[in-house]
Amino acid sequence: MKSWLNRRRFIKKSLLTSAGGALSLQMDSGRTLAQGTSKQSMNRPVPAADLPKGKIGELSVSRLLLGGNLLTHFTHSRDLKYVYNLTAHYNTEEKIHETMAIAEANGIDTLVIHTAPGIMSTLKKYRHQKGGKIKWIICPTAPIEGQLEAYGEQVRMLADEGTDAIYLWGVRGDSLVAEGRVDLIAKAVEIAKDQGIPSGVGAHDLKVIMECEKNQIKADFYIKTFHHHNYPTAPKPNELSEVIAEVPGYWCNNPEKVSDFMKTVEKPWIAFKVMAAGAIPPKNAFQYAFENGADHVLAGMFDFEIAEDAGIAKTVMAKVRRTRPWRS
Repeated sequence: MKSWLNRRRFIKKSLLTSAGGALSLQMDSGRTLAQGTSKQSMNRPVPAADLPKGKIGELSVSRLLLGGNLLTHFTHSRDLKYVYNLTAHYNTEEKIHETMAIAEANGIDTLVIHTAPGIMSTLKKYRHQKGGKIKWIICPTAPIEGQLEAYGEQVRMLADEGTDAIYLWGVRGDSLVAEGRVDLIAKAVEIAKDQGIPSGVGAHDLKVIMECEKNQIKADFYIKTFHHHNYPTAPKPNELSEVIAEVPGYWCNNPEKVSDFMKTVEKPWIAFKVMAAGAIPPKNAFQYAFENGADHVLAGMFDFEIAEDAGIAKTVMAKVRRTRPWRS
């Protein structure tokens, strides 16, 4: 009995020692990563892993882009109400800076984000105080009304702050086409172009892109939702609606139609919501988007997902067989 107890104590002690060592290594590794990232960001990180790039106007942009929704806490979590607060507590300003530094270190050279409260201050600190080089593609959220005074003021402010490209928010684009005000889309595009930077149009509804092409709107690029419906919570055929907001959990009501129409479009196309807000695995989502015509993929990623996702994107693009020529 005594021998058995001694062995038991020995095994227990060994397991605890191993677990403690592993935990210590994880904690040390975590501290090292955090310290290394902070040091990197202060010293203007040079990408450790190259990703393929395209050009939007004169702007060189990695084909995988960092999405801003998780950073600004605008998560699409369906009926999981706690996720918004969880993301807000996780993505502090320090964590946002760390996330951008990790993105740069993995070859992602551009962030796409909207003008959420406080975000410009966070971006400027990263660029001017920590030496970050990540580019900004930003959509203003100022209202599109009257002679676009408020919108124009916000666009000029963003350009003065160093924004690299601007696009019309997809929510605005959808509403303006539904109201028959394509003329205001044209005006919004011109306001940004007047600042000497690429100017694009965002959309959830394919009709926005179709109307822009039909009316020869001089956008430099499009940002359009794109994902397949082969995932468990995808809408069933009888649930599909012309009004996307009426159907929870999906943002691209006819991906085949999108792919077919975008073959006729010669402007660069950034696809977003490609993972249907986390319902589709990255490899599956990236491959579908690139194979079916997207020139760039915009992906919301937490810091700990970036390295793996960048590797997946690089592997996918090395083997992709496209149905549409690269337009950037």
